[in-house]
Amino acid sequence: MIATLLFAAFFIMMFVGVPIGAALGLAGAAAIALANSEVQWFGLLAVPQNFYAGLGKYPLLAIPMFVLVGSIFDRSGVAARLVNFAVSIVGRGPGMLPLVAIAVAMFLGGISGSGPANAAAVGGVMIAAMSRAGYPGSFSASVVGAAASTDILIPPSVAFIIYSVLVPGASVPALFAAGMVPGVLAGLALIVPAVWMARRHGMGALEADLPKPPFWKSLREASWGLAAPVLILGGMRAGWFTPTEAAVVAVFYGLFVGMVIHRTIGVRDLFVILREAGELSAVILLVVSLAGIFAFSLSTLGVIDPITRAIVNSGVGEYGVLALLILMLVVLGMFLDGISIFLIFVPLLAPIMQHYQWDPVWFGVLLTLNVALGQFTPPLAVNLMVSCRIAGVPMESTTRWVIPMIVAMIIVMIAVIAFPQVALWLPTALGY
Repeated sequence: MIATLLFAAFFIMMFVGVPIGAALGLAGAAAIALANSEVQWFGLLAVPQNFYAGLGKYPLLAIPMFVLVGSIFDRSGVAARLVNFAVSIVGRGPGMLPLVAIAVAMFLGGISGSGPANAAAVGGVMIAAMSRAGYPGSFSASVVGAAASTDILIPPSVAFIIYSVLVPGASVPALFAAGMVPGVLAGLALIVPAVWMARRHGMGALEADLPKPPFWKSLREASWGLAAPVLILGGMRAGWFTPTEAAVVAVFYGLFVGMVIHRTIGVRDLFVILREAGELSAVILLVVSLAGIFAFSLSTLGVIDPITRAIVNSGVGEYGVLALLILMLVVLGMFLDGISIFLIFVPLLAPIMQHYQWDPVWFGVLLTLNVALGQFTPPLAVNLMVSCRIAGVPMESTTRWVIPMIVAMIIVMIAVIAFPQVALWLPTALGY
């Protein structure tokens, strides 16, 4: 009975407009209070304890740093220089700017762990450039929103960090390595429908008239940005620093590039950058801590075991269960952000994963692919919100352009399910 009230209270509060984090915390606290009705106030001491326990995890220290990295590189001019370099390689022509947008978003995925920050950095440069070349704003916003979703697959990734905290058997380095190949495949898969739609509908008619940047000059200007993923990921692989320490190194590297090399960041800009990163980090970590209360109430009420038994004994088999879980997560991704999905459902899904002996690293990549899909699937679609705001178009106008790219991402997801080594080959090769 109390378990039913827990979920009912959460969904009712969410639908009436209560922020997801607050709904998680309030529903969990109410369930704890009801479960300890005889010594109610003593039982409620579990609320502040689990609020703190939700934050007191070392890997979570990397989240505000990687969010800060995204803000720094957004303002440092690195994205614009990477765009010029990419255009100097692929040239001008119908469909080339969408290709460049996706390629640059994939590359920035190796610097920042935040999809919305990636969408802001790439969208700030590419949407205006695509508009000058004759691409509709709704198409440009769709391409940038979808491209930025690769950010949480290509390391470093905030989503992988949160998953590693929830599933002890999956280490951050192993998840980072496992996300690389699926992330690249996802980006390549998105390029196909983006270029095809641009050419089929005759977009970018003015693109060929725009000047092509000189290759060597563009390479020289983009070299500091190109070196960032090598420093971050190479340093972790070489054992110079942990993922958390790598986030701090990335912050100082970004500040050095922005303030000393490109001189696009001044001392006055630091306050704005720190404020933006602080606000976004606070939102993420507050949801994490409040979800800790919700997760504790689930375990206290004994909700997880009955749900696991019901799913396992449903008679649909291992792949039927997996298909139902993916369908559920895709639908949830249309309405909830990725971090909330992880925090709410991973504690419920982990016992199912253990029952079927699915590899926790592979399962984490699969869940993150679902989250990436949700980041550009209306009606919520956090990445699409950012790119639509930059393009000045309503989100509903992007639906016709987004659907082919959703199909492309689903094909990559099917490949990861059918061939687990797509995700597991690299971490195995690196000895994780």
